[in-house]
Amino acid sequence: MRERVIWGAAALLIFIPFLIWGGLPFQFFVGLLAMLGAAEMLRMKRLEVFSIEGVLAMLGAFVLTVPLDNYLTFLPIDASFSTFGLLVFLLLAGTVFNSDSYSFEDAAYPIAASLYVGIGFQNLVSARISGIDKVLLALFIVWATDIGAYLIGRRFGRRKLLAKVSPNKTVEGSLGGILSALLVALIFMLLRSNVYEPRSFFAMLLFVVIFSICGQFGDLVESAIKRHFGVKDSGKLIPGHGGILDRFDSMIFVFPIMHLFGLF
Repeated sequence: MRERVIWGAAALLIFIPFLIWGGLPFQFFVGLLAMLGAAEMLRMKRLEVFSIEGVLAMLGAFVLTVPLDNYLTFLPIDASFSTFGLLVFLLLAGTVFNSDSYSFEDAAYPIAASLYVGIGFQNLVSARISGIDKVLLALFIVWATDIGAYLIGRRFGRRKLLAKVSPNKTVEGSLGGILSALLVALIFMLLRSNVYEPRSFFAMLLFVVIFSICGQFGDLVESAIKRHFGVKDSGKLIPGHGGILDRFDSMIFVFPIMHLFGLF
């Protein structure tokens, strides 16, 4: 626990200044996180990161994350997706030039990995462009859910949530995480009323429940991926915490849902 606290604080000391700074430095920093996340996906499948497909997959996550429309104005609308599409075509070219040992199924994994990671981090960047309060709200919801689920689950947990995917998670812990997220979000929204615009206060409370559930589901998805590949953590970047995906698995799901509901 001491190691987790120390290294978690160190990670925050790196992340928070970029979050406050915003703009291109934050976007580039998050783009690098997305590349590291894509690399972790490749390593879990025991694929070579610094191969042609590995580099293309990491670049795919990066171009999805950074809003290229803002900087490469000569590119068409949805420049990030257009560039990602080009990288997908290059990955699929391997099925032509190396058809004996590289199939469509081989190309599908790095494509899916970069899309999975890139979409989540892209919406983190979009939330920051809308305002730092939107990002803080999502972070508080995810952190409160994690802490509440852990504490309530340890104290009152009896019924397993999805034992085959994550044996330590309980129904009671999940409900405790939702209640914790509601409490923290309620306090934050009372202090910063603009954070739930353009939605109403009570509608936002309902959304918080949905975001908390989506965050937990994102955690379960990452657990299912790791269990499938037989690994404990997605990476070893942060001692005591694992990799980038271990820290951002919930947020990868929460930010796109926030965007879907029109909060940024």
